[in-house]
Amino acid sequence: MRALLEQPMRRSDFLKLGLAVAGSFFLCPHLRREGTPLAEAAEGTGAHGGGTEDTIKVYSVEKKEYVTVGKVVKTDAEWKKVLEFEQYVVTREKGTEEPYSGQYVDSREKGVYRCVCCGNDLFLSDTQYDSGTGWPSFYAPVAEENIRRVPDSAPSKSRPEVLCRRCDAHLGHVFPDGPKPTGLRYCINSAALVFSRMKLTSAGTLLSLK
Repeated sequence: MRALLEQPMRRSDFLKLGLAVAGSFFLCPHLRREGTPLAEAAEGTGAHGGGTEDTIKVYSVEKKEYVTVGKVVKTDAEWKKVLEFEQYVVTREKGTEEPYSGQYVDSREKGVYRCVCCGNDLFLSDTQYDSGTGWPSFYAPVAEENIRRVPDSAPSKSRPEVLCRRCDAHLGHVFPDGPKPTGLRYCINSAALVFSRMKLTSAGTLLSLK
């Protein structure tokens, strides 16, 4: 046995050992850390999943100021573990829910809509209106820094895609037919959002209720 241990390890043996260790990790899910996207995002402002060191500044509704947060990057397999099927299809595969099927189409509660993937503040209920299209519609985001607009792959160039700036989740599209003061209609999938009820305190600050 001693003679065997003293033999130099060949490259092929080293690779086999590495594969065996990796295999034990994936076969033992209890060793991995699980959690919802919002819970993971709330743990801190560091990067997640993909290990990126990029940070961005976004506006926090509760803090009423811009804060520095880490970009959230995950693999498809990681997103599938923490998102429901429709949430995954919409946010990670750029799908679209059926009109009038989303839970926030007729919502009249006061609060803030956040990204279902990372918890980034996206839209205030005060900017939501009934567009008659069957999807939650807003005339402005919480802040321009909290979203990204990119050219859509569709033939029409009048409907840029709207993404969450923190995790690049697909949210919906923006159209130039909204009400004043912006004239824009952010047509957003309910499946891409999670709503937090908020109220205005006597001190004039917003208090999160859930």
